[in-house]
Amino acid sequence: MLLDERASKIRLFIMDVDGVLTDGRIIYDNFGDELKFFDVHDGLGLALLSYADIKTAIVTAKKSKIVKRRAKETGITHLFMNVADKGKVYYDLLKKYNIGHENICCMGDDIIDAPMMKKAGLAVTVPNAVAEVKQIAHYVTQRPGGKGAVREAVELILKSQQKWEDITRRWLG
Repeated sequence: MLLDERASKIRLFIMDVDGVLTDGRIIYDNFGDELKFFDVHDGLGLALLSYADIKTAIVTAKKSKIVKRRAKETGITHLFMNVADKGKVYYDLLKKYNIGHENICCMGDDIIDAPMMKKAGLAVTVPNAVAEVKQIAHYVTQRPGGKGAVREAVELILKSQQKWEDITRRWLG
């Protein structure tokens, strides 16, 4: 199946955080609090998915107040933290929305993301992902994690669904 055809069927976008929404680095301040850097273009991209009626989910192995805040800011539909079995969450969402595998895009960068990505109709990863995940992926972004990779995937989906121009017309006139 061609990439555009895969992207045209997406109704749910599931993503990891570290290495996808961030560059994968974890920074601690002097008080022991975790800091993460997020890309503003990724954030707007996630918000644009809601205009296309595409649901979003973050599935991460860690628990983080920062991620919770970012999910709220960007209109993420579902947030799952502290997840050991990402494949189970994938199936729970599949059932919740009564959709097929072909309707799900999963974006991850490490082997913990593989159970979701192997089943998804569109599996996306970043250039610095581990080799095993790159082998699973249907698409490897040009942009690195935390620096526009999610936005790139969002644009691929919205353009394949021919929704990009209608959505961006709100701002571009």
